[in-house]
Amino acid sequence: MARELHIDVTLPAQGPALRRAAVLTDGVLSDLYIDRVERPTLAGAVIRGRVTRIVAGMNAAFVDIGTGRDGLLPAPDVRVPQGGGPQGGGKGAPKDRPAARPQGPIGTALRAGQTIIVQVKADPVGAKGALLSMDVALPGRFLVHTPLAAGIHVSKRLGQGASAAAERARLTTVVRDAVPVSGQGWAGGWIVRAAAAGVPADWLAQEAEALAMDWRGAARAGDGPPATLLAAPHAGIRALMEQTGQPVSAILVDDRAAAGQDLYAELRRWCDDRAADLLPTLKRVPTGLPLFDGGDLDGAIATLLRPRVPLRGAAAGSLVIERTEALTVIDVNGGEKGDPLAVNLAAVPEIARQLRLRNVGGIVVVDFINLSRPPDRERLILALTGAVADDPGNTQVYGMSRLGLVEMTRQRRGPSLLDLVAADAPAPGVLSDDDDAVM
Repeated sequence: MARELHIDVTLPAQGPALRRAAVLTDGVLSDLYIDRVERPTLAGAVIRGRVTRIVAGMNAAFVDIGTGRDGLLPAPDVRVPQGGGPQGGGKGAPKDRPAARPQGPIGTALRAGQTIIVQVKADPVGAKGALLSMDVALPGRFLVHTPLAAGIHVSKRLGQGASAAAERARLTTVVRDAVPVSGQGWAGGWIVRAAAAGVPADWLAQEAEALAMDWRGAARAGDGPPATLLAAPHAGIRALMEQTGQPVSAILVDDRAAAGQDLYAELRRWCDDRAADLLPTLKRVPTGLPLFDGGDLDGAIATLLRPRVPLRGAAAGSLVIERTEALTVIDVNGGEKGDPLAVNLAAVPEIARQLRLRNVGGIVVVDFINLSRPPDRERLILALTGAVADDPGNTQVYGMSRLGLVEMTRQRRGPSLLDLVAADAPAPGVLSDDDDAVM
């Protein structure tokens, strides 16, 4: 399959300015990343914060992160270095040491006024502040650096069998040899993604060094007022991290509307630091037709704001996608003479695609066309589970209810597409209580 990545900045006459990254697979839009320029996401940012108060009843702390609204740090996300005080900040606070969850209430590990390093797990919304964690994870294309953990862990998605075991052993050795080690002989924790299979050692070494340097810079920040130590990656960089583990034929950048920001130069620096193999494919588009006008990408994105989605192929039918406050409902409609199983199976890949492109999060209920035979139901569930397996947003299929409804959850990854492009959309949101199952 031919894959291209198109990245631009758009300043429409109406509506918010957006950074966009679109993935085209054989010319069809298959993934989409969008950020609002004036209100970028905080998710993923590493921040030096200050504990403002401990709430024993919630077993959580509120932390000033410099945004005007305190973030929430639950006790399970607190980390304390082994044999020392809390991670990050403060005179004499241990650096470059493994950390563990505290034993006992959160007040035994943190105190008001204390400086700590946190990472934003979810953006603020309404009166709620950002959701925070001290368990920092810095993602790359092939590796995830967990600086307060220890050990090298290879993804289980690499597969089973002798060849997979050999590749798992190779990757462990390569990463162990590649990761920078601190003066205390500790290199933090490393998760090797399945995309690293077959990747040359020098690619992994370059990324490991860059991720380790990111953390070292943040950890050396010391005490001081709340400040962002590592900014959250914007849409273009998130697309590079998540989509270039597989081959891409071209990365095209249109930054003519970037209002003085050289998006192409920023992406080139990112590739120079940690993904030199991408440099030959990274190109700035010449003046002329805007990048997203080619192939009518703008038109394809506009259709994602409509509730009805026609199904392609021989099986006639459509999807109707409706969002409520509590969940998202997808109704599968068949044609006049459509075979129910054929229409349902044709709907499966489109449902997976729409969830990704619209960035649907939380609870999802799919009303498929009724199937009377249990083997057909089982085949449908297996097809849906396989279709969402590669979704970067953790998606779980819980099976079909007695009423024939398929229940799913999908991890929230920032605001939905509808919220991003609406001129009067609220600020990006944190998870509601209904979404705990997908974290």
